[in-house]
Amino acid sequence: MKVGILANPNKKGVDQIIKNLCRSLEREKLTPVLETVTAGIINAAGGIEPKELAATCDLVAVLGGDGTMLNAANQLGPADIPVAGINVGTLGFLTTCTDSELDIFAKAVAQKDYTLIKRMQLLATITSANGEKKSFRALNEVTLARGQTGRLVELDAWVDGELLNHYRADGLIVATTTGSTAYSLSAGGPLIAPKAEVFVITPICPHSLSNRSLVVSHSSLVELAPAENAECPMFLTVDGRDVMAINQGDRIQVEQAGHALPLLRLEGRNFYSTLRQKLGWGRD
Repeated sequence: MKVGILANPNKKGVDQIIKNLCRSLEREKLTPVLETVTAGIINAAGGIEPKELAATCDLVAVLGGDGTMLNAANQLGPADIPVAGINVGTLGFLTTCTDSELDIFAKAVAQKDYTLIKRMQLLATITSANGEKKSFRALNEVTLARGQTGRLVELDAWVDGELLNHYRADGLIVATTTGSTAYSLSAGGPLIAPKAEVFVITPICPHSLSNRSLVVSHSSLVELAPAENAECPMFLTVDGRDVMAINQGDRIQVEQAGHALPLLRLEGRNFYSTLRQKLGWGRD
């Protein structure tokens, strides 16, 4: 069984963690396969590109945090391969275990003692005023927000072709259940369990206090556009990674991507225990 390893080179001490993970996997008769940048971190020969990693391995382990997982999901593409996050530090919402649990992880993989949780992704398609189209995938969220001024933006949102609202706000977030614990949460959106088949639309600092988050079906088509006479450009951000200027006449469609990311979860670990840990629930 081949286990791909993709690491964040900016994490302190990640070189030793890569070596420790390789040893843990090899003890369980598993074959580690390093991604190109990851191989360079430990000065190892070879290394393959992420999409090839997804095509040739049985599972991919990502070393970093939740942000590294978001980037890895984009790099690996729509391959239907289990992904395990190993957090360099404390447990994250997307990660499987911490870097102090490498032996536990390797043993679980070898014995197939884990479950896979399918995490829905979004497809955002920008249609410019001249008809040009660009598409992006998001695991967490798509955000349309103000540009370089401190002023509120004005934008319109539709759900399945019906006008939802005209917003005056710092911006608007369309998030998956995975993204409900990220930017949407900090903007006042609800926490949503990973298995719920929904999106959440959350305004950022809206001018009207009556503007609240709205949860819609995962089969919905959400459309966003600058309002007539709105100050532009605005900026569309996908998982905090891709940033595109949005001008008058541009339109964004957001829908289910059709490919869910299979995240590996160790037995005895679950979303609710992570919530209690990360949010400090139950503490006096």
